[in-house]
Amino acid sequence: MVATIDWQAPFGLHATPQVIVVETAGVDVAILAEHLPRIVERAAVLEAGLVVAMGSDQIDAVAAATLGGGTILLVDPSVADCIAAIVVAAERVRSPAGVFDVTRETDGTRLERLNTEVARIAEALARLTRAEIDGDAPAAPIVGDRTNRYGAPPSLTEPSAADVRRAIRARRLRDQFFGTALFEDPGWDMLLDLYAAELERGRVSVSSLCIAAAVAPTTALRWIARMTDTGLFERRPDMHDRRRAFMVLSDRASEAMRGYIVATRGADLRIP
Repeated sequence: MVATIDWQAPFGLHATPQVIVVETAGVDVAILAEHLPRIVERAAVLEAGLVVAMGSDQIDAVAAATLGGGTILLVDPSVADCIAAIVVAAERVRSPAGVFDVTRETDGTRLERLNTEVARIAEALARLTRAEIDGDAPAAPIVGDRTNRYGAPPSLTEPSAADVRRAIRARRLRDQFFGTALFEDPGWDMLLDLYAAELERGRVSVSSLCIAAAVAPTTALRWIARMTDTGLFERRPDMHDRRRAFMVLSDRASEAMRGYIVATRGADLRIP
């Protein structure tokens, strides 16, 4: 069963849908801010799948209330996109482990590799920190670092926002020559953007992060949700406007990004 919603009085107590589909086109943001949290809560109580279709101008308002938790977010979707999302949401309800979740066969696999790499970097940083405290555990040499051949220590200069922004510009420049589809890597693009913003003491809205991902908004939102669920991103509500939320790196992801960039400098490499 798929539920339909009257925005003036969403959800009767009798409604027990398997999938809830919400279309926000033309709905005032104030109404979205009021009702979407209730819809998310109701879907959780009913253990129903939730699909939200929105316009590109509604990303921040919708994401502030619905991002994460298994909600499927669609931006300017076609009828085929909506049907596919409903099928996936229904299958998730029937198979919570996600055996038939087709999205995990692509983005999920790449995100798992990224998360593993971040965890590896974080563990390496922890070992280095313990070695510095103990004072008697030498750090492992950096493979390929030419300075090690002459006994000079690698550079430990703190990362700068300018360095990260240059890496982002280089990635976008590459797209101009090879196209955007060949080298899509939204997870890394968003990590770079959030880390640069952190160094600049800036704030990044969900819609801005979607742009930084350099993929279709629906794909970007799926990645944001997954990276939030895996603990790399955190969502921070706007204290002055409940219709908007900002995205930041978690402490673990921030420390891993810092360690990785310092390591690339020490190895005389560029940020990819």
